[in-house]
This record gives sequence, structure tokens and C-alpha cells, in this order.
Amino acid sequence: MSVPSSQKPEKQVLNKLETIALSVTRGIGSVWSVAIHTLLFTLTFGLIFLGFNIDRVLLTLTTILSLEAIYLSIFIQMSVNFQTRIIASVEKEIDEIAEDVEEMQEDMEEIAEDVEEMQENIDEIQEDVQEIAEDVEEIQEDVEEIQEEYTEEEILDSVLDNKLSNDVRK
Repeated sequence: MSVPSSQKPEKQVLNKLETIALSVTRGIGSVWSVAIHTLLFTLTFGLIFLGFNIDRVLLTLTTILSLEAIYLSIFIQMSVNFQTRIIASVEKEIDEIAEDVEEMQEDMEEIAEDVEEMQENIDEIQEDVQEIAEDVEEIQEDVEEIQEEYTEEEILDSVLDNKLSNDVRK
């Protein structure tokens, strides 16, 4: 069973913010993100050694990290919501497939019953054919007995006598 493309999870229409959120969460969860953050933290603490005020550097770093955490949590929640929609869609498709499988199982059971009935009918027909064959054999034996009892001339005479009797009656 195919699902219309407008309902397929991978084809769902995303607005720009959802697309950005998915991209950001994919990017943040990468090795490159760890490397970049490590480099930025190292550079930030390096500013202290270059003579910048430690309080100002730590305040700026803390503010930036807080803003990053806020936006990341929003993006992650948007990503979770998107994945939830996809899961719901997949669950619906799984339920439909399960229903289809149940219907197919019922159909298979009905077919199996029909095949069983057909086999029984075939067995009965075979028995009937065997009985007919036995009857034909008996008739053949009777015909052979009659032929042995009567010669060909006697049979012709008997047929002619029957014919004459019938003609006389008319």
C-alpha cells in the first residue's frame, strides 16, 4: 500500500525555521562541533593570557554559552517534535500494513478451506468415476455373456421377430 507523497514523512513540507533547526541539531551532534567548540573555548581563555580582563572574558563567554544553550534547546525541541510527527506517521502506516496482513491471512485461510473442499470434491469425483468404470466393466461382461449365448444369426432373427411383432401390432 503506498502512501501519498504529501503524507510521507521524508516528503513533509518544512518551513525554513524547521529546516534550520534540523540542520543545527545535526551539526551540533557531530565531531566537527566538538572540535570547533574546543577551539573557541581555548581561544577565549587565550584572550586572558593576551591581557584581556578575566571578568569581562568570563562574562562574555557565559553570556554566549547561555544564549547558545537556549537556542539549542529550542532547536532540539523542534527536532523532537518533527521526529514525533514522523513516528506518528510511521505508526499509522504500520497499523495499516498490519490490517492488510490480517486481511491477507484471512484470505489465505479462506483459500485453504476452498482448496480443502475442492480436494474433497475431487476425491468424490474419483470415487464416482471408479464406480462408473466398475459399472461399465459389468455391462461389458453382460454384453460378452449375451454375445456368447446368442450367435449373430439368432440376434438378427430376434431383432426381426421383434420388428415383425411390432409391425403386426400396428
